[in-house]
Amino acid sequence: MILFLLAYLGGVLTVVSPCILPVLPFVFARAGQPFVRSTLPMLVGMAATFAGVATLAALGGGWAVQANEYGRYAALALLAVFGIILLFPALSDYLTRPLVSLGARLSQSADRENRRGGSGVLASLLLGVATGLLWAPCAGPVLGLILTGAALQGASVGTTLLLLAYALGAATSLALALVVGGRVYQTMKRSLGVGEWLRRGVGVAVLIAVVAIGMGADTGFLTQASLASTASLEQGLIDRLQPQKPSSVVMTKDDAGAMMMSGGNNQMMMSGSNAMMAGSNAMMMKAKLKTASSALPVEGKLPSLDGAVQWLNSPPLSAEALKGKVVLVDFWTYSCINCIRAIPYVKAWAEKYRDQGLVVIGVHAPEFAFEKNIDNVKKAIGDLGITYPVAIDNDYAIWRAFDNQYWPAHYFIDAEGRVRHHHFGEGDYDQSEKVIQQLLAEAGKQNIADGIVDVKATGAEAASNESDVQSPETYVGWQRSENFVDTNGTVNGTAHDYTAATPRLNEWGLTGNWTVDAENAKLNVKDGSIYYRFHARDLHLVLGPGGDGKPVRFTVTVDGKPPGDSHGVDTDADGNGTVTGQRLYQLVREAGKVGDHTFEIHFLDPGVQAFAFTFG
Repeated sequence: MILFLLAYLGGVLTVVSPCILPVLPFVFARAGQPFVRSTLPMLVGMAATFAGVATLAALGGGWAVQANEYGRYAALALLAVFGIILLFPALSDYLTRPLVSLGARLSQSADRENRRGGSGVLASLLLGVATGLLWAPCAGPVLGLILTGAALQGASVGTTLLLLAYALGAATSLALALVVGGRVYQTMKRSLGVGEWLRRGVGVAVLIAVVAIGMGADTGFLTQASLASTASLEQGLIDRLQPQKPSSVVMTKDDAGAMMMSGGNNQMMMSGSNAMMAGSNAMMMKAKLKTASSALPVEGKLPSLDGAVQWLNSPPLSAEALKGKVVLVDFWTYSCINCIRAIPYVKAWAEKYRDQGLVVIGVHAPEFAFEKNIDNVKKAIGDLGITYPVAIDNDYAIWRAFDNQYWPAHYFIDAEGRVRHHHFGEGDYDQSEKVIQQLLAEAGKQNIADGIVDVKATGAEAASNESDVQSPETYVGWQRSENFVDTNGTVNGTAHDYTAATPRLNEWGLTGNWTVDAENAKLNVKDGSIYYRFHARDLHLVLGPGGDGKPVRFTVTVDGKPPGDSHGVDTDADGNGTVTGQRLYQLVREAGKVGDHTFEIHFLDPGVQAFAFTFG
């Protein structure tokens, strides 16, 4: 219940956000009309539409967003007609002739019925639906919390209700604004007798809002010009009202790079390399105590492996069919640097103990939308040399069955199908291998290979130099972005020209014309850059080409110079490289003493998409 209250209050706060401004003309156009028959249906329609579209966007990925774009075009046309009717009432009769567009008829009908004192409830409701298609709230911590949870937890009535609570909070703010604004409107009509001009003024405001939304100014200029940011207020609400057992999740990573989601009695933290949860701390301590003992407790049964959309390197496997085998389940995703650095050990175990009864299963649970592309995963497992079975868990069905919270996460199952040990994040590889040996011995296997595998990983797979890492994983998309060099943040969802600034340690910025979306930033024209002031041996950046798939050339500099011997595996000594696919690129590996350096990657071609920095 507290989480629903948090969502509602987050929506209420949008009234002091610039993102509400484009919607106000459509609301004030109902001023002077019966609230229950006119304004209320419009606000309800707006809130319901936003909740529905946001749910689809969170769960369905890009197709839902693309479908909503067509809805936006239709809504813009409908509301433009509505504004024209306010300007020129004489057009009403003409627009009601047969065969005119449905949107025009509804808009005209709403205006005419309300002027005659009729109900107009249905028409007002559908006008609210149109407005809901246009409304794009600024994403503060509360909305980001809800949408991120929806992406990982899958379809949920609770998620939709949370989004609806958020939208109803915003509708409440709009209703209050209408009460105040409506009274001013009516006073002016009575005292000045300029009702006709006020109506036309509202019509002009509606048309201006339509043009602004169509040009993206509602998410661009208004956000940039805002004097009332609600992010700190929303974060304060989260800190004060954080529920003990939330139904949504927050994605973040701990110092070991493990992916975390809220649950149980955990305290959620939004992002950052040091972000952790109190409940997870206890769980990690418990795991360390277990590994110190030769007795491995039973943690539960092997959950169902059903729900994978496809299996690679193997036919589908089931928990029942794996009885008699020792099983290692590895949750990973192919652009996660922490997963990449753990994979050489998992591969070595799979090879060493395959003939003695060990089955390794990689469960690929995507973090970014492009990781749901099975062809991308196929290429990744080929590049990484993975030959053991991989379950494609695009719907997070296996993730939820395990109640998993991390990338990477290793679960060790004995021959009786019982979970006996788990490890989250990188490290403790020797102890993990001893667990495998113990479970094989318990299963009655003879002549079990002893010793510990000697892994000689290179490139991005090489172990992190953790003592030198002082820079956190940093996301470029607005949904989880932090430490942008400009304190006003990015201009979200629309093309914007960025200029260079001087970053402090762990700050980053953009130059050139970029569109920053929830998950990534896209370069719209050539000659754009991303820069970062970092402290680490390795710097990686998750990148992808544009929608057309054309390669994007780039050059890298460190402190304004080519990297030389400090180049990564995806650049040469002169800093040259090419983005050819959607994956993690290692761009810097310091050859000398690690210190504070300014990294910049300059793209010679348009279309590149940048997702996240990671370090090692």
